[in-house]
Amino acid sequence: MSNQTTFSWEAFEAAPVVGILRGVTVDTLNRIIPVYQKAGFSTIEITMNTEGATDLIAQLRDEYPSLNVGAGTVCSMDDLEKALMAGAQFIVTPILNEEVIIKCKEIGVPSFVGALTPTEIYNAWTLGAAAVKVFPCSQFGVGYIKDVLAPLNTIKLLPTGGVTKDNIADFFKVGAIGVGMGGSLFPKPLMEEGKEEELMHYLISLKKEIPTATILS
Repeated sequence: MSNQTTFSWEAFEAAPVVGILRGVTVDTLNRIIPVYQKAGFSTIEITMNTEGATDLIAQLRDEYPSLNVGAGTVCSMDDLEKALMAGAQFIVTPILNEEVIIKCKEIGVPSFVGALTPTEIYNAWTLGAAAVKVFPCSQFGVGYIKDVLAPLNTIKLLPTGGVTKDNIADFFKVGAIGVGMGGSLFPKPLMEEGKEEELMHYLISLKKEIPTATILS
């Protein structure tokens, strides 16, 4: 395991968004990450099905020490081992893999575990997930998060999929402790070279939609 330092919950709580990047290149990261941080965000996920994902994770860890850098689309113990060797500070899964959750808990690396039904969500939490990634939330929306948290109010939920600038505040208002965002955080037209200033303004305006009273601890 290389370059493994602790995930900063304090930084995440200041901007509780996991920015998801899939299929990106080194050049794109070099342009986008400084903008992302300057806009006030601190947590980024590189999916393991991105070409050269481990190299990208390692580069981000080396070049942006104040950034929380994680690996997403971790589905197996092999994925987990590769992610940790690259220096991933947190792990995100689209599924509930008990071995992955238990190992992450054992070594003190936060896991944001993908689950959908109340039973899956409860199981992921009791196994040791730092938060449960409710996925794909795009098919269910804010009302589903509210309904799940009625009986399971002690579980930290991080809805992913379907979270946009227009509804992000609603997810926090019903009790989400964070959200995962991909294309709605990094709109494709704003990822083009020369659009960095526009992306900055967009990210700043999105961050303003997050209720300031959100408390995660």
